[in-house]
Amino acid sequence: MDYVFTFLEGIASFISPCILPMLPIYISYFIGEDDKNTKKALKNATGFVLGFTLVFLILSIFASQIGTVISSNIKYIKIVFGILIILFGLNYIDVLNIKVLNKSKEMKMNTKNLNFIKAVLFGVMFSISWTPCIGTFLSSALLLIAKEQNILKGIVLMVLYSIGLGIPFLISVVLIEKLKEMFDFIKKHYDVIKKVSGVILIIMGIYTIFF
Repeated sequence: MDYVFTFLEGIASFISPCILPMLPIYISYFIGEDDKNTKKALKNATGFVLGFTLVFLILSIFASQIGTVISSNIKYIKIVFGILIILFGLNYIDVLNIKVLNKSKEMKMNTKNLNFIKAVLFGVMFSISWTPCIGTFLSSALLLIAKEQNILKGIVLMVLYSIGLGIPFLISVVLIEKLKEMFDFIKKHYDVIKKVSGVILIIMGIYTIFF
């Protein structure tokens, strides 16, 4: 059951408020200027998924090693993650202007020359910027791994989490033509979606702290 639950947490991370609204931008990075080359876009998306998977695997190994410490301090860890998520939400609704959080949105990528290696690095960079946003789901997966204190099982669980998060990106690239209307809707209503997402993040942060 742990494996199924962790996989579902990966999917939930993808539809979290600060990833789904940015999906058209991520897809445009993978595609670059050649919007007809689906094979190249899929290759870049795979590299991107591999990049954040590597980061999450390192976190899972770290969590397995310090499982006892994490488990005994879970209350305080949840408070820290909750505060980070609330700050992310306040930044989203423009109550705060946290430059560190905004760097990921201002990051310029040379999509014309994006290749597999660059896509992997792209995934690594964005996995770091995502951490506060998907903290609720990622921390839940890491805490489960920490409790097990089993490196091998921890790696398997984190791979499943990454698959749950990564598959929607790959599907979006393959079905780009069919999803264009959705992308256009997201772009057109991005400001509203962003504000709503910020409110949801604040609620998620409060929930993480107190429940």
